[in-house]
Amino acid sequence: MKTPKRLQSLLDDGLIDSVLYQLMSGKEAQVYVVQCGDHVRCAKVFKEASKRSFKQAVEYQEGRKVRNSRRARAMGKKTRYGQKEHEDAWLNAEVDALYRLADAGVRVPRPSGFVDGVLLMELISDADGKAAPRLDDVELTREQALDFHQQVIADVVRMLSAGLIHGDLSEFNVLLDDQGPVIIDLPQAVNASGNNNAERMLERDVDNMRRYFGKYAPELMNTDYGKEIWELYESGRLHPASKLTGCFIHDTHSADLGEIMEVIDAAKEEERDRLDRQQANEEED
Repeated sequence: MKTPKRLQSLLDDGLIDSVLYQLMSGKEAQVYVVQCGDHVRCAKVFKEASKRSFKQAVEYQEGRKVRNSRRARAMGKKTRYGQKEHEDAWLNAEVDALYRLADAGVRVPRPSGFVDGVLLMELISDADGKAAPRLDDVELTREQALDFHQQVIADVVRMLSAGLIHGDLSEFNVLLDDQGPVIIDLPQAVNASGNNNAERMLERDVDNMRRYFGKYAPELMNTDYGKEIWELYESGRLHPASKLTGCFIHDTHSADLGEIMEVIDAAKEEERDRLDRQQANEEED
């Protein structure tokens, strides 16, 4: 096949030997299967920002740390340089997440390099050596659904124990090889401790998996792993080997409206006192 323009520099530099075929084209990137010496790998070619349909939503980026203070300041501005820094940070998020999660024992494609907007990584294959299908493309038995759901939830726990939440987990970004599910597509990975939307995103990821696997194993629809996992995380008791029940006891106690209003009134009174003091100081000056 004709070599895509974005992969030509990798061929010229000897990072890949040949492009075998295009595997997929999505809203964020195009994925090719390439030959690298004795290994067959994936090359994920990220589309330019102007050609991507997925919005780099603020809710995903909240809490991401930028080590370089100059870059951080630039990203706070709407200059061309600042936009480029935002773009670079977005692209590097997936690379960083893959390395971090692979080291944490999460089943993700192991990365092997990131050059000029192209991510080289492990090709996830089925038992016949062909590219593994997405969950959305397979039919499952009840037993398989229960087993694979348990594996995905275990990986969600490992991810959160490593400080990350997928943020867009569904049957469309989980592959199925001969050993089970493999989680892919992590450019929107969420910093669990620094993002105010983390709890909601975790529950959405888990609920998506419950809904999908619940088609084949209806008993999963009665589980509530998302809230159970988050409660363990928030209380500091979550770890990669945490034993889950799928049950969560919801707080049914009604809020004490009178007590809440007292707190609000006290805060208002404190603010009025502060403004009075500020005005008095200004009049003295």
